[in-house]
Order: sequence, then C-alpha cells, then structure tokens
Amino acid sequence: MADKLVIVESPAKANTIKKFLGGNTKVVASMGHIRDLPKSKMGIDIEHDFEPQYINIRGKGDLIKSLKKDAKQAKKVYLATDPDREGEAIAWHLAKILEENKEKITRVTFNEITKSAVQKAIKSSRDIDVNLVDAQQARRVLDRIVGYKISPVLWKKVKRGLSAGRVQSVAVKLIVDREEEIEKFIPEEYWNIYAELKDEKSKKTFEARFYGKDGKKQEIHKKEECDEILENIKDQKYIITEEKKGERKRTPAPPFTTSTMQQEASRKLGFTLKKTMSIAQGLYEGVKIPEKGTIGLITYMRTDSTRISEEARAKAKEEIIKIYGEEFYENRYYKTNKDAQDAHEGIRPTYIDITPEDIKEAVTKDQYKLYKLIYNRFMASQMKPAIYDTMAVTIKVNNYDFKANGQNLKFKGFMTLYVEGTDEVEEKQEGMLPPLEEKQEVKLQKLNPKQSFTEPPPRYTEASLVKALEEKGIGRPSTYSPIITTILDRRYIEKIQKQLSPTELGKVVNKILTENFKDVINVEFTAKIENEFDEIAEGKEEWKKMIREFYGPFEEEVEKVEKELEHVTIEDEVSDVQCEKCGRMMVYKYGRYGKFLACPGYPECKNTKPIIQTIEEPCPKCGGKVQVRKTKRRRNYYICENNPTTCDYISWNKPKKGEKWEESEKEEIEKEIKTTKRKKKTK
Repeated sequence: MADKLVIVESPAKANTIKKFLGGNTKVVASMGHIRDLPKSKMGIDIEHDFEPQYINIRGKGDLIKSLKKDAKQAKKVYLATDPDREGEAIAWHLAKILEENKEKITRVTFNEITKSAVQKAIKSSRDIDVNLVDAQQARRVLDRIVGYKISPVLWKKVKRGLSAGRVQSVAVKLIVDREEEIEKFIPEEYWNIYAELKDEKSKKTFEARFYGKDGKKQEIHKKEECDEILENIKDQKYIITEEKKGERKRTPAPPFTTSTMQQEASRKLGFTLKKTMSIAQGLYEGVKIPEKGTIGLITYMRTDSTRISEEARAKAKEEIIKIYGEEFYENRYYKTNKDAQDAHEGIRPTYIDITPEDIKEAVTKDQYKLYKLIYNRFMASQMKPAIYDTMAVTIKVNNYDFKANGQNLKFKGFMTLYVEGTDEVEEKQEGMLPPLEEKQEVKLQKLNPKQSFTEPPPRYTEASLVKALEEKGIGRPSTYSPIITTILDRRYIEKIQKQLSPTELGKVVNKILTENFKDVINVEFTAKIENEFDEIAEGKEEWKKMIREFYGPFEEEVEKVEKELEHVTIEDEVSDVQCEKCGRMMVYKYGRYGKFLACPGYPECKNTKPIIQTIEEPCPKCGGKVQVRKTKRRRNYYICENNPTTCDYISWNKPKKGEKWEESEKEEIEKEIKTTKRKKKTK
C-alpha cells in the first residue's frame, strides 16, 4: 500500500516521474481522458441549462476499477495531469470518478519534468481550478452544439457523413478564400533595370538597381518606359552622388511558443504539425538516456508565452560564456503577446547542460532534430545580436538614379548557433561594396533590363496557416494541430507539395456554411469566442451564461436556414460524358475523395466513374495523352492513356518537353498502387 498515489496521463510520463519520488509513492497513468461526451448523440441537455452528459469512455472500465482501488489504498491522491485547460479538465474528471476519496484528492502541476519541479509541485499542491475546467467545458459544449446542429444541413444538401466544426470551418474558409484570390489574380507587368558597374581602383564589380528620376522613386510598368530610360542613359557617365556607411544589428528570435515551434519545424525539418507535437510530447514526458535514466528533455510544449525562468536564464548564461565567451552573451527578456495565456514558460530544454550531441545516440533521428531546434533557438535567444557593416550608394546617370547596397557580417553573435526561418523567399545576401567615394565615376559593364509580373499570394502551408490563425486570434496552442489534421482527414483540403489547397468538396461545404451561417463561420466571431473562453478561464465570465447567450440566436438561425433550404435542391452539374449503361448524361457528385461522375438515374442505374484529368504535355514515350491520377495516399502520379496496352509510361513527376523518362520509377509507383489496392481488399 502506497502512502501517495500520483495520476498522470501517459505511461512515459509516469516512468519519468517515478524516480523523483520516494518508494512509498505509486505513479499510474489514466491514458488520457477517462470521461467524455457520448459519440452516438449530442450529449448536451439543452432543456436543463446545457448540462453536459459525460460518460465513461468505452474500454476504460478495468482502468477505472484499478484507479479506484489504488485511490482507496493511498493516504493522498495527486492529480498530476498537464498544466493547461485540457489537463485541468482531465484532473476534474478523475476527481469525479474517484468521488468517494475526494477528501484526499489534490492537484499538482509542473511546467517541466525535473526532480526539483516535481518535488516542489507535490509540496505546493492545490485545489482543481474550476475556472480552467469551465473554459474547457465551454469550448467542448459550444463545439458539440455547432457540429450537431449544422452538420445535418450538409447531409441533406451534399452527402451524408459530412461534418462541420466551428473552428475547422473557419480554417477551411481561409484556405478557400486564398484559392479564390489566386484564381482571380491578374498579373501586372513591371520592369527592373540592373547595372553592372566596375570600380576602377579596386577592379571590383557590383550591381546597382534603377531607383527613379531626380531623387524620386519611379516604377516601370511597360517596355516602352524601360526603353525610354535606357535611351536616355545611353553613353552617359555613372557618378556616385551619395555614399553612406553604417552598422546594422540583427537580434535573435525569442524562445519557441507552440505556434513558432510548429512553424519552424515545418520550414526547417519538413515536419507536419501532428508529427511535431507528437515528438515534442515524447521529449517532454521523458526519453531514456544512458546513465541518466528516463528524463524529460523539454518544458511543456503547449504554450503561447516566451517568458523564461530566472534559473534557466542563469544556466544559459553559464553555458554560453563557457562555450562561446562572454562577448556572445546578452541577458534578454521578450515581450509576451497581450492575448497569451502566460501560465507557462516558453519551450526550452529542461537541462541546459545536456546538448543535442549528448543525446544523439540515445534518441530517434526526429527526436534529435526537434530537440536540437528547441535547444539552439533557446540558447540563441540569450545571445548578442549579429552586427553587419553596411554601405549604401546612389549613382547618378543623366538625371536618373540607381542605388546599390552592400553589407558584411562583422560579428556573428547569435547566428553562430541559430537563424530563424521564413515563409517568404529570401533575397540573396549582398556582399560588401568596393570602397566607393562621392563624385567618383564608376564604369558601366552591362545593363540588364528585366521584365517581371506580379504574382498571386501563395497558398497556405501548414506553417503559414498556423501563423494566420494565431494572428487572427483563432484557436489556441493546443488546437492548431487538431484543426489542420481534421480538415485534411475530412478531405476538405489536400496537401500538394506542402501547400494546402481546397478540394471540390471543401469548396462546396464552405459555400453552404458561409452563405447560410455567416454569423458563426467567420473569423471575427471565432476570435471573439476565443476571448470569451479566456474570460471564463480567468473567472470573469460564467460558462453557461456564455452558452445561453450564444444558443438563442444560433438556434433561430439554424431553424431559419432549415426552412429556407427545405425546398432548395442543389442541382448537380451535368457533364458531357454519357453513361455507357443507360445513355443518360452523367453528373458531377462529391464523395469522400472529391469529385466523381455518377449516373443521374440512381437507383435504377448505379454507374459511377472517376474524373480523368489530363495535362497538355504529351507522353514523352508515345505522344499519347497523359492522365493525372492519385494513389490512395493522395499522391499524384502521371500515366499514359495507353498504359498498359501499348505504352508503359508512368511517373511521379509531370513530364516536361525534351526531358528523359526515368524508367526506374515505374516499379515504385506500381508497387504503391498495388499495395493500396490490396489493403482496401483485405478490409
């Protein structure tokens, strides 16, 4: 019989904590949530003030019995679930399950799984924070109501089994809106003129760019304008009229929040959000390291704060001075976003003296990569800025101005260790200009006029969508990964070479939701609701009052939409493909995998067929049409229409004119197609 019982969510976390507590303490895992709303019905009693009807999760009966038995035998029960709203809710549900032992139940939280943090938490246990629980309940109940009330509209008008989510639908809307921007975008022509110039003294060449006329910036929109400038500067002297030298500092990025960690892991490591969070969870809960046992390597990974403890700051100082020298250290504090829940620190290593190289052999490749990213980002955040010598010159040609800039890295500072990534295409870094002086003439080597066209905004990637959601106040650290995973799983969006694009199904669903539920499926409402959850968490608002205020107008809107759509039929788009079984013209339908052709004579005629997409470039082997198809893993491949009868062309890559086909791809693609087909057959 143990004096103390500590309940955490996962076995990994339990193993890490065990060694920090005495032998008279038992540590067990609840395996995540133990109670939830039922899957078979809404589970919200609307008539009785929106009371949630929680049930024990199926399959957890034996675990619940075991937890009750352990709690009965212990003198004190510590609920040590994660230190956020979700963790607080799990603790609250555990307390409800162990109701008969409520006198000895207490709550403990820690931001890192280290001996000092765990022991300190046990000594300073507290009651369950009902405000945090209520904020989580409000989110769960509101999302359940929205989903259960709106989804049937999609069943009637599009396809049974579809579902709508409050936050997920807004994320889909952002992606659809961006796609429409891209489709409507009209490129505009513009020109740049680059001059390759030579400094006769140093014999060095450098590049200057056309700026304008008489000191005023001028944009070049047409070839005629460009030709006129070129004519006016023909055979003219290039004279330096202004020369400025200076210094530029580049400061390090703050320690990671959940959002910035997800973005950087996507950009630098190619990780999906789901993968990043899974690996981070493992690093937080504990990894087995030789001679050290199981240790938690990072602080809690669901946070929107960049705050760092003074203890960690002191350790970072010690390590930076030891490795790089005092001139590289700078004590830095970072402002946390005003909307951040500042309960936790930013994400950092728990043991500053354990470097990525120290654990490389003990962890998986992906764990090492993410730990290194977190470790280096944190250490760099406490280092001096990088310093550049800069130089800018203006060159006069007739009455036109060209400008040139150069910079040289003088002191690397934090960049010795880490440089933040970006979603934008970075321009190449300029080198330092030659030593130029005012009134000096430089010699023209070559003029290079360049025509360009404005480009549409890029599609979202997982990283840039997370950034947009965060900037617009949609969701919170724990929700970004589930939001994107859900809309990918529902086939409302698809990932094409890391870019998120709406499917035909996603466009149809978005159109119905935004046209009929515009008060709920919009960015401003979703951000407002998020702020109300924060108010509940802080004890400033009562959660059922918030639901009551939301439900009345929402229910009226649902009833109104149902009446309006009752006699409205979304007409199927008729194709130019004739059904070979009954002769009717087939129509476009939407299924789980997007658009397909179906006979309108259903149920008499049940004929369906996939839509064959082709490209303009002919088959490089026989000149036939090339079709675009997808494996069950949603990966595009290109295949000749004559395959397999008279041509065997098949490729992962879109064929290009004159490009030689790599026949080695054929076996790999055919293997994936056969594998996915075989899997489907054995289900």
